[in-house]
Amino acid sequence: MNKIKIRKAKFTDLETLIEFNLNMALETEELHLPAEKLKVGIASGLKYGRKCTYFVAEIKTEIVGSLMITKEWSDWRNCWIAWIQSVYVKENFRRMGVYSSLYQHIKNIVNLSSEFGGIRLYVDKTNINAQKTYASLGMNGEHYQLFEWMKDY
Repeated sequence: MNKIKIRKAKFTDLETLIEFNLNMALETEELHLPAEKLKVGIASGLKYGRKCTYFVAEIKTEIVGSLMITKEWSDWRNCWIAWIQSVYVKENFRRMGVYSSLYQHIKNIVNLSSEFGGIRLYVDKTNINAQKTYASLGMNGEHYQLFEWMKDY
């Protein structure tokens, strides 16, 4: 089995992150994101670490997966909650432990930090495979239901 290396994304990973997000939106929500707007958004996230942090999974020198972390303040817990977003694993590397490695990396960061109290993510209701993966890692989807209102592109 190939060794999976997790690292914080760099600005040089921008094009890969754009490709992954375009693919993820299309696969999970049949949504065609505007690539230029996405590029500006990801570049801003990479440039200004306060907005978010991207992590990538590499096998040898190939980036095979990624995710983004944002922080939400919890007044109830007096700490930050790490939100996992923009998860993508290249199709031919799925079911090889790529997401598990990314998740464990984030979980270690949260466990070692006094500023974080936990991890959350949202998943499309129809994405049963992702839900099974998250449950197998000990995540619980029974507590909250997500509601949203979004402006059109």
